[in-house]
Amino acid sequence: MEDIKGFDNFLKNVDEISELVKELSSADTTSHAGAVERADSWLEASKRKECQTGAVNRTVINSNPSAAEVPAAGTGFSSGPGSSQEAFMGILEKDAEERSKRRRSKEEKAKVLKTRGNTAFSQGDYEAAVQFYTEGLQQLRDMLELYTNRAQALIRLQKYAEAITDCEWALKCNEKSVKAYVHMGRARLGLHDYAKARECYEKILEIAPERAAMVKEYLSQVESAERRECEERRAWEECQKVQEEAKSMATAATVTGGLLEILQKLGRPDEMSLYYCGGVELLSHAITDCTGQTIFRLHNGFSVINDNNTIARCLLQKSQEPCAVDLCLAVLKLWKVVCQGNETNQQLLMEWACVRESLVCLLVSSSVAVRRECVTLLILYSHTPHGRSLLTDNLDLHTLVEHLMKCLLSAGESAQDTMVLSVLESLAQEKKFCQQIREDLSSIVSPFTCILRSTSGQNQRMLSLSISVIGRLIHDDVIRKTVSSSHECWEAFLVAMEQWISREYRDALYPLLGLMINLSSDHSPAIQDCAVVCSSRCCDLLTDPSGGIITRAVGLLSRLLPQSPAALEAAVQFGVVKKLLKILKAPGQDSTKYSIRALAQCTAGSLDARQQLASMDRRLQVLRRLVCEGDESVAGNAALCLGHCVSVPGVARGLLETDCILLLLRHAAADANADALQRNAAIALARLCQADPQHMVRLRELHGLGILHSCMKLIA
Repeated sequence: MEDIKGFDNFLKNVDEISELVKELSSADTTSHAGAVERADSWLEASKRKECQTGAVNRTVINSNPSAAEVPAAGTGFSSGPGSSQEAFMGILEKDAEERSKRRRSKEEKAKVLKTRGNTAFSQGDYEAAVQFYTEGLQQLRDMLELYTNRAQALIRLQKYAEAITDCEWALKCNEKSVKAYVHMGRARLGLHDYAKARECYEKILEIAPERAAMVKEYLSQVESAERRECEERRAWEECQKVQEEAKSMATAATVTGGLLEILQKLGRPDEMSLYYCGGVELLSHAITDCTGQTIFRLHNGFSVINDNNTIARCLLQKSQEPCAVDLCLAVLKLWKVVCQGNETNQQLLMEWACVRESLVCLLVSSSVAVRRECVTLLILYSHTPHGRSLLTDNLDLHTLVEHLMKCLLSAGESAQDTMVLSVLESLAQEKKFCQQIREDLSSIVSPFTCILRSTSGQNQRMLSLSISVIGRLIHDDVIRKTVSSSHECWEAFLVAMEQWISREYRDALYPLLGLMINLSSDHSPAIQDCAVVCSSRCCDLLTDPSGGIITRAVGLLSRLLPQSPAALEAAVQFGVVKKLLKILKAPGQDSTKYSIRALAQCTAGSLDARQQLASMDRRLQVLRRLVCEGDESVAGNAALCLGHCVSVPGVARGLLETDCILLLLRHAAADANADALQRNAAIALARLCQADPQHMVRLRELHGLGILHSCMKLIA
């Protein structure tokens, strides 16, 4: 028994040493350091044990060994005292290598099986995918991807409990696996365990805060599913009350029973259009709340309406019956009633091909009423993120845009035009929509330029919406570059500016100027070609009674002047310096930042502008005040402008008795984070001293030469 116990201890030590050797050869520094510490402890314990037991050698020595028992020369074993230890370590290394080899072999087999499982999953064969993933796990029990992939396949098979188990095993492999929490949340959702589904998705935020948008979408799905279940439960309870308590709840029984009766009658095939038209109108009146919407859905209302051939022909404008238009109107109104505020019904409606096709084609119907109802339904969808996502995912966006623009140009009704623009404005918020229409952008831009060119008979609301649509679209970089380089657009902007200034279209002019500012951030030949005329229009607006319009006019000027020397000279001739100086003299103006920037651009490129400013602002009082009181951007441009003006004869001498040197020196010695302000202040100091040497004396008195020299790196 003692020998068996000793043998067991020996094997135990072998396993421990094998594990140590494996960790010592690991590339992971943490594992390696831990293994070294454990090895030292193990050796120390072994030495203590030998000291305590007296290192008794229990080996039975054969004093007469046979020749066969004597090691032959060259076998690798020596009779020295360290020979047994070296042989033992060699055995351990060989064992570790074999284990590693077997591990690599199993990993390769598991990866092959995972690939086969992925292929089966993509083909919709989820049972086969589960089988392949299971075989892969038989090869390698700690491969995280096999657990999460099998969980995903099990969810498709509605085996939610098994999927949750796989996700738990995946988290044992990696407790921060986002994919495991995603699939566990989906499985919990499949089991209607909404609270735990939320916990799974919220856990992702702790692990990966950058996935906030994804988590928000998953939590929205949980909310929608829970809300749908509540609606359906209430609907079934209502139906049960109708059956069990019809006498005591006569009103509810009449409403619910009437709705079901209408659905049953509408299910009759091959009736006349007039029959279905009346039935659909009655159905719309019967659905008055969320319960009615849910009952409609649960009793196959979508199938009853959308599978009806007579209704489908009318919606696709293939019917010549007299009541075809009335039936179209009735169905569109029913869809609006059924989907109002109900995301589940909105999604179900979009699953029907005839609905997706008719929503687009009815926009160009010959009936104004049909077009209006169709646009109304699109508005219902487009006013929520969920609805916009359904439209962009299910409709032919190219045809939709084309038909919306035809509807806009042919309507002749301001109310309907506003509705169409509202749909486009909402859809333009969606990234996918913008990406889809990049190639067909002219189908939107050209009609809008026509609207901007001709303002007669158009209200300001429509003009503002038109500008808002383009403003939302240019958040897409590709679309912005296309529009900013369009001569057609800039010419339309100039026409609109001229007409709206004289006609007092202030509500539309303000967003137009904002749009032009955003577009002018890109340099293009189109902007340069219209810069002179546009600058003159902006100069006219600098005396506008609206402070908001003045601010945006100055902002546009500050973007246009650097792109066109001709525009700069023309603006100076139009008296822009005097107007900008007047704006800057008024304290607390929102337009100060843009005004000082535009003034600095004028003085940088025009001697005439410098001379005008020097004559209008004696001793540059306005500029010195802005250098002293303005924020970093304003003070920097004011210092730059001051540096330009000191080249005008007499200006530098006029500043001798002022605090100009001290103000500039403070900014030149300021925090290095304000590089532009430091640089502009240093340049102004250098030019001031160069223009009049007496300023150098003052600079020396303030020990400013060292500060000025330290700023040379910024100037360079």
